[in-house]
Amino acid sequence: MEKASPFTASPQLQKTSHTLGKAYQDLCFLLTCFDELLRESGADALAQQLPWQAARTSEAPLPLSDAALQLYSICFHLLNMAEINGAIQARRRHTDEAGAASINGSWSYNLRRLQTAGLDEDSLRAQLKQTVVEPVLTAHPTEAKRATMLEHHRNLYLLLVQRENSMYSALERDFNRSDIKQALDRIWRTGEIFTEKPDVNDELRNIMHYLTNVFPDLLAVIDRNLLAAWKAAGFDPLKLHAEQAFPQLRLGNWVGGDRDGHPFVSAAFTAQTLRDFRLHAIIVIRRALVDLVKRISFSAEPEQTPAWFRQRLLAMRQSLPRTGEEAFDRNRGEAYRQFVNLCLHKLPVKVVRGHATSLRDFDGCYHTAEELLADLRLLQRALQAAGADRAAHHDLHEAMRIVECFGFHLARIDIRQNSAFHERAIDQLLSEAGQPQRYSQMTEAERLAFLEEELQGLRPFSGATTALHGESEALVDCYRAVAAHMTTYGGAGLGGLIVSMTRATSDLLAVYLLAREAGLLYRNADGLCCKLPVVPLFETIEDLELAPAVLAAFLDHPITRNTHRALFPNRTPEQMVMIGYSDSNKDGGILASQWSLHKAQRVLSDIGHARGCQLVFFHGKGGSISRGAGPAHHFLRALPPGSVGSYLRLTEQGETIAQKYANRLNAAFNLELMMAGTWAETLLNRPQNSAVHPQSALFERLARSSRHAYEALVQDPGFVPFFRQASPIDAIEQSKIGSRPSRRTGQASVSDLRAIPWVFSWSQNRFNLTAWYGVGSALEVLAQEAPDQWAQLQQLVWEDALFKYVFTNIDTALAATNEGIARAYTELVDDEALRARLGGLIFDELARTRTQLARMFGSDFATRRPNHYHSNLLREEALLSLHHSQLALLRQWRALPETAAGDATGVGSNPRKEELLRSLLLSVNAIAGALRTTG
Repeated sequence: MEKASPFTASPQLQKTSHTLGKAYQDLCFLLTCFDELLRESGADALAQQLPWQAARTSEAPLPLSDAALQLYSICFHLLNMAEINGAIQARRRHTDEAGAASINGSWSYNLRRLQTAGLDEDSLRAQLKQTVVEPVLTAHPTEAKRATMLEHHRNLYLLLVQRENSMYSALERDFNRSDIKQALDRIWRTGEIFTEKPDVNDELRNIMHYLTNVFPDLLAVIDRNLLAAWKAAGFDPLKLHAEQAFPQLRLGNWVGGDRDGHPFVSAAFTAQTLRDFRLHAIIVIRRALVDLVKRISFSAEPEQTPAWFRQRLLAMRQSLPRTGEEAFDRNRGEAYRQFVNLCLHKLPVKVVRGHATSLRDFDGCYHTAEELLADLRLLQRALQAAGADRAAHHDLHEAMRIVECFGFHLARIDIRQNSAFHERAIDQLLSEAGQPQRYSQMTEAERLAFLEEELQGLRPFSGATTALHGESEALVDCYRAVAAHMTTYGGAGLGGLIVSMTRATSDLLAVYLLAREAGLLYRNADGLCCKLPVVPLFETIEDLELAPAVLAAFLDHPITRNTHRALFPNRTPEQMVMIGYSDSNKDGGILASQWSLHKAQRVLSDIGHARGCQLVFFHGKGGSISRGAGPAHHFLRALPPGSVGSYLRLTEQGETIAQKYANRLNAAFNLELMMAGTWAETLLNRPQNSAVHPQSALFERLARSSRHAYEALVQDPGFVPFFRQASPIDAIEQSKIGSRPSRRTGQASVSDLRAIPWVFSWSQNRFNLTAWYGVGSALEVLAQEAPDQWAQLQQLVWEDALFKYVFTNIDTALAATNEGIARAYTELVDDEALRARLGGLIFDELARTRTQLARMFGSDFATRRPNHYHSNLLREEALLSLHHSQLALLRQWRALPETAAGDATGVGSNPRKEELLRSLLLSVNAIAGALRTTG
């Protein structure tokens, strides 16, 4: 029986709803539905613990039960959902009231920028079709929600969106309310956290969902927005179609290919992933073609179509001796449908009961997506010749865009491994070959001489029967699996061979040596070439400083030059360079990291340009500000001139994937920001515009000063024990939210800890110091020693793209920092003197940073960014109970021994400790949802 809800919003929720509007009215509605659901289920006592209700505001925070922790986690996800929907509705209102050009970062906004800069339609159109955006989906341990829960949340979001329909009757609104309560019931009754550690197959299924069910629907939305903006600017949309001048969306993937510190990604799993991706790419394409068949039901006998179209129709029919007649006979008198039917029958899959079930190559099938695309372009010409321009420019265009995007590979898989792993593999190969050298013990000069000698020929160290072990076996087996796939299907489904922790030129050339073992190195008329590009990954600040010399020597190497000529015939070669935001931040703090990345990109761009090579920067960004997150359009504007180069490639990690792409309109908007921004910044900042930032001396000074303060903290002998006790890092290390270990080698040090759990821990205890520590000291010294530069900085944070982006992000992180909660976590540190000393340093710097940022921006956060401020206030109201619970749980959990009392073996686990760990992870999950970030 349904029960009416007594839920009454707290004063803070009422104030936020009044101040910011509908999103928070939607939250009240969802909470009311949730309250009703709980009471109908007999959980009245739990309903009374719902956050943001007036009855709870006067209560002191008490430790929450597991059920209440899950309750809070769900409620924060409801808040996030309401805010995302609110942002979409706000963009719609702005578009209606002020035009699409009022939406910062949109196609229309950037078109206006470019027109203002004096660029003509032909230049804009020519660059548009050269623009490439490639999000690379990864599965680092940052997604705190199970895949099942993600699906339930997506369904609830769609029901929330349905409430926007003003045409619904009262009865239909009641049905919607009932459906929302049912969706909430599913979420409530589904476990919120992983009880078993997910394996790579689980992560692959999650990534596959986005690749097959979300991204195929986005291209049509993006293209329609582009065409509307083009027309509104006074340009001819038909010319975009005539020249196929649309930006390219490509997709990348690391699941199944990323091996850095990941022992569970085997060669067999990589091979299976490549096959699965090919199958699902064809499934996506087949779905688009089936839909196209339904749409183009135009009467036309083959004899009424152009001769060149009839000839191809006949050739396709004859190339399929067993199924061609069946496909041709299905739609007699509808030649265009017959043509698409034949395209469907030429797809290299086995179809059972109308569904593609397995890969199957056969005589007459398509071997590449380009073959299918050529046929679809022919069909487009035929439709245009018949005057069916709308079908050609909409129905067929949408199908062609899907083929262009997904190919027969779905997403490109990168193969990533650490340079130290490569060193050990070469040592083992030399040992198996009976050679006395130890590569890992050589100097850089000795390594280069050794590699130069070895890379004169194609003789491998191992043969097909050589018994390899350890790193050499894992690496050679992986490369052989990749080579076998390329032999059968070509290289479209593969990205690059990425070398983590690239520190010297030998780290890159060593990959050519290892590729030789699997036949990935070959000889053509120019000399030795590699079938896949080798990609450096520069991660630490020191590595970024060394990067220019390393890259220059690598680009000058004959094998690299030959590989470029082979991979990019008759056009400017591209060299991908990956840069890491996480380790550079962990290394030297936020300002030093951002400045090191900026300098490296500018100098590396010049090095590539001088060699006739276009660098493609692959941005290894994470979900937090410490790891490179920030609004995409502002990020692009802050990049050095000449570094964008038509092509944006960046990682999308963990919870960021769900936040950006869980619903269609939000996903399309995020991709539009990236596409439109890449297009505009390429045109506005050509390589010839590359120059040192006019305020480089000022940023250099700030970066150096802040790094000094940051290093003084993290290199303090007491810092590691302080960190490990004042944060829930030990619980996070035992969480089951990702298949990858949290440490590279297992050592208990900051340097070995992956950047994700490092940042995750500092966000859970609300310090967030990775995003601001050292900034206050740098600003204070500047104000004291160079007041003129300080005054200049106050202008730059509003006018200069780089300064604005970096300091606005710091401002955002600082707003999420809660000193009161952070001080409570320091009470977990046993050593009172250590607690007082390091806690004093941190909180003094926090106060210093807040003071200096307020001076610099000239107003408080609430005035400058009211939406963010009020959202934070609302979150803090409920977060206090969560943090209080986590602190209590950490104390209890840490106090218990690993084994139960009376266990003389010392091997068995302590059931009570495991029970508390589960509660702890529930609190971690709830706080992560509240803060909208893990790492």
